[in-house]
Amino acid sequence: MKHLWAPWRMEYIRQKKDSDKGCVFCNKSKEENNDKDNLVLLRGQESFVLMNLYPYNNGHLMVAPYKHLDTFELMSKSCMNEIMDLSTKSMEIIKKKLNSDGFNFGANVGKAGGAGIEDHIHFHIVPRWIGDTNFMPVVGQTKVIIGGLVETYDELKYNFDKLK
Repeated sequence: MKHLWAPWRMEYIRQKKDSDKGCVFCNKSKEENNDKDNLVLLRGQESFVLMNLYPYNNGHLMVAPYKHLDTFELMSKSCMNEIMDLSTKSMEIIKKKLNSDGFNFGANVGKAGGAGIEDHIHFHIVPRWIGDTNFMPVVGQTKVIIGGLVETYDELKYNFDKLK
């Protein structure tokens, strides 16, 4: 068995969650005039694409429905189709702009399934490169993210705007 170490995520896991602020996905989806600050790359009819504030890798995106849903059973087929379409297009853009070699793609459903935000289902798109794992996270307890969030946002945003 191989193990994936992600000690840099501990900062996010241990931080106190402020439930008074509401759902991060619902809040960001409603703030349409603040897309850059919220790292929202594209708004579809029923879902939207945004960058992960605590990325596993440079260019780590998420796709979430506007509706506050915690299971797939509650999601409409049209929403699921849009999420899959936006995910596919997102991977094409990341491959083109960031030269990724592959992706981890999926959803963590429920607390037991590893969902950090368990009450609003969302999908992760994590770009991967051959050789992108190294000794730094294990030995140095440091994850090297090669690009800044805003710089990566700016690099990707132009291509997402062309999808509209």
